[in-house]
Amino acid sequence: MLSGSHKQATGCHILAMPYPGRGHINPMINLCTLLASRDSITITIVLTEEWLGLVGSGLDRPNIRLRSIPNAVPSEHDRAADMIGFIESVFTKMEAPFCRLLDQLDDLPVSCVLADTLLPWTTAVGRRRNIPTVSLWTAVPSTFLRLYEEFPERREEIIDDPPQVSSVNIAGIPSVEFKDTRIRQLLLEAFSCATKSQGIVFTSFHELQPRVISSLRAKLHVPIYAIGPAIPYMSLDVPPSMPLPSSHEDCFSWLDSQPEASVLYVSMGSFLSTSSEQLRELSKGLDASGYSYLWVARKEAIGLQESSGRIEGKGIVLRDWAPQIEILGHPSTGGFMSHCGWNSCMESMTMGVPMAAWPMHSDQPRNTMLVTKVLRRTGIAVKKWAARDELVTSSTINTAIRILMGSKEGDEMRERAVELGGAIRKSVDEGGVTRMEFDSFIAHISRQV
Repeated sequence: MLSGSHKQATGCHILAMPYPGRGHINPMINLCTLLASRDSITITIVLTEEWLGLVGSGLDRPNIRLRSIPNAVPSEHDRAADMIGFIESVFTKMEAPFCRLLDQLDDLPVSCVLADTLLPWTTAVGRRRNIPTVSLWTAVPSTFLRLYEEFPERREEIIDDPPQVSSVNIAGIPSVEFKDTRIRQLLLEAFSCATKSQGIVFTSFHELQPRVISSLRAKLHVPIYAIGPAIPYMSLDVPPSMPLPSSHEDCFSWLDSQPEASVLYVSMGSFLSTSSEQLRELSKGLDASGYSYLWVARKEAIGLQESSGRIEGKGIVLRDWAPQIEILGHPSTGGFMSHCGWNSCMESMTMGVPMAAWPMHSDQPRNTMLVTKVLRRTGIAVKKWAARDELVTSSTINTAIRILMGSKEGDEMRERAVELGGAIRKSVDEGGVTRMEFDSFIAHISRQV
């Protein structure tokens, strides 16, 4: 299936294949939108039929087209019930339909495959067809480094950070935990394949972890590019790829009416693994805090409120997708309660908004430690990872919100977050480190033609 307009190009044709999950598709689309700002590059983004329907045809770029492959993996709505089975199906069932699609792209030969690191089979496909492959890692670089090496003999090494920030050793940062050893084996397979690609792209700001990036470059012996924040419409003067739906006009009208830095934005990501009891405690904690909030609540939370809309004049609940970067960039937004997925961390840091971190799984406890302890301490932890199986009470939630939104400590976090955001945004300007890394990546893939 073909969606979106397309103009024939004589330059580089990139075939982009994201992992089928919102936290992977969004950064891939963002990167592709940035790449499409260069007229010499044409991009085909490959999605499952389900995800093509969810993303829609909003990518209105003359040199971006969308193609779909059959739904060879379980539905996005069912993956929480069997996460291991979902990951295994991604690793084993998507290669064949991807290859069939490649066979159909006779109109424009593929110059390079840009694929999520968690699609390791793309490296083998590229090798068989003599097509260069580049791997996209959508989490923090230090997580890649730790998982790749497993670090059994390096527990006292220093996790790097900018010189002006206190260091935290590896022993102080939680491991990325997986209850099933099969998942870990699959991840190690993915990292092994990534090192055989023609490059690895990280959606991270280089100066957040410069020594980690340097270590990756020294150890992996493949080109490494840190091109974060990779937010197209604030980087490189690229306009938004998807216009805001009219359904969110009321949300922004409400934000416009709120005082500066007074609203707490609450979003726990697209893959929610929170019990109904915990959601009730969150709802009570938000109400008890007395602060205005904008809560993106998923289907699991539908019983907490009658419907989307205003809650007793102090907040708004959204039931579907929300324009997160625009919300974080609004002057009224003063804090972000988040699961601490890396995309959300980067967006929050870029927009200068401090975080109330509530990690749920995988790399999120590591991201929480980085945000709250390492990266200029721009957030507070709502949930201690050591007590991850315990209910977080409304009282604990209320306390965290009050610290973030209405205390001297919270004001200092906000000042540091604004400073960090300024540094990140400066990096995308002409001569900035992100701009230079992005230009180097463009030159690298162009040489593959």
